Order: sequence, then structure tokens, then C-alpha cells
Amino acid sequence: MERVQRVVRTADGRTLAVEEAGDRDGRPVLAHLGTPNSRLLYGPNVADAAARGIRLISYDRPGYGGSTPQPGRTVADCADDVRAICAELGIDRLAMWGVSGGGPHVLACAALLPDLVAAAASLASPAPYGADGLDWFVGMGQDNVDDFSLLLADEAAARVKLEKDREEMLTASPDDLVDGLKTLLSPTDAAVLTGELATYLASSMRDGLAPGGQGWWDDSRAEVSPWGFDLAQISVPVLLLHGRQDMFVPFGHGLWLAAHIPGVEARLLDHDGHLTLIEHRIGEVHAWLSTHP
Repeated sequence: MERVQRVVRTADGRTLAVEEAGDRDGRPVLAHLGTPNSRLLYGPNVADAAARGIRLISYDRPGYGGSTPQPGRTVADCADDVRAICAELGIDRLAMWGVSGGGPHVLACAALLPDLVAAAASLASPAPYGADGLDWFVGMGQDNVDDFSLLLADEAAARVKLEKDREEMLTASPDDLVDGLKTLLSPTDAAVLTGELATYLASSMRDGLAPGGQGWWDDSRAEVSPWGFDLAQISVPVLLLHGRQDMFVPFGHGLWLAAHIPGVEARLLDHDGHLTLIEHRIGEVHAWLSTHP
């Protein structure tokens, strides 16, 4: 299946840009990608989906790429957008996975759309900010510590910095991307941030950030604000993967989520980081999702 680009209208008149790839007649699986990012799917993940008979779908969250901004959105708001996408694509049941900043969004859908979501996988997801029993910043790379600390302390200054960072990302080469992420890259992640993955991440960020910084801003604010749902609401099967070598979203977040998602199957991985999950674990995730019709 060639990549297909679609436009979906929401009930409140917004536009959502959607990408489909993999097996056109396969089982639908929706991917919630990271922050900042876009709907663009990683080639090896698409190839794995096609080989497994999966129709892989992604979309620009509001404010990214071709999707209308939705200022002040919460994590939970994504559930209505996913329902709109499924209605437009004729899907009444699907599985889904989310990675990094997409993790809270896949968990929201698992909690709020049990009639639609058969199973969900959360990879390297942050835990809720202010969660009891979790020091949210322990083990986090300095750039993320600085950015989230500024956001929590001074939103105006944080927005100025985000727009400056966005301008740099719009012209960043894959090598620039590696250099810009150096405080977040464990040796494990640095080893995979080369070649096709580095090229993909740089191009995906450019695509998502091209219209402006609103999507990135709203993602970041939503992540450290109340998510708008309770993890205890989740009743569908959930697979959680988190790497001990992760400096983007520290391992403690995965431990906390593993202890608070009802019935979760947690794979806590000593030798993985953050980016290694995208590079090496999506096949494993697709295989697990395929066992939960």
C-alpha cells in the first residue's frame, strides 16, 4: 500500500491530517507519535506493518503539520479526534500504540474509547506530572529538565524559547539533530540515532513544525497539566515498554505507569533507551497487538 494522505473534519470544524500505510486491507492500528512530531510514519515500521497485515495509521495532533490548532487542549481531547478519524475511515475497532509524547494519548484512548480500542501499547511514555511517589525529573536529560522547568515557572519565557528552538529545527540536518539532543542521548540511543532514523526524525519534525509552534506548545502544556482522565479507567489490554537507558523519559516513569495501569503487561527493558524502542521494538509491539482482536 502506498502512503495515503487524508483530511478528516472534526465535529467542531477543525481539520486533521492523516497518513495511512502498510496493508490497505489489514487490521487497523493507529500510532500516536512523539513530541514534537508529525503524522509521518517511519519506513521500517511501515514495512513491518505491511508484512504483518496491518493497516498503519497516524495523524498530526492539533497544531502540527496539516491539523488545525486546538489551543489549550488536554491529553484526553485526543479521544474525540481519534473517534472522528475512525468514523471517516470506516473503522469500528482497532488497536493502537503510542511512543514518547504519544504515550499519554494512547493511554487516554485506552481509558476513554473501550468500545473502539481493542488493545493499546505504550512505549517510553511519561507519567503524569506531580504523580504521587514519583520524582518526575530524576534521570532526565538536562535539556528536558530545563525546558519543562521553564514551562512550569514562566510560560511566556518558555513560549519564546520554544519558538526559537522551532526555528532551529526547521533547518536542522540529521547531524544537527544529534548534536542538539546530546544531553538526552544515552550511549544506547546515540548508537541508533544515525542513518535512516536520524533522517526520518529530522524530516518529521520539520513537517510537523512547519506551520508554527502551537502543536508543540499544546503538547508540552498538556503533558504537565491534568490529563483529563484517570488511568484506573483503563479496562482494555495494555502493553507497556520502557528502557532503563532512557534519558528523554526516565525509567522511573515506566515503573510508575506499570504500577498504576490496571492489568498492564510491562516489559521493563534493561538494555533499551528511548529511540531504540522505535528502531527495534515496533515489530514486537505489532505482534502483541495482533494477538488481541
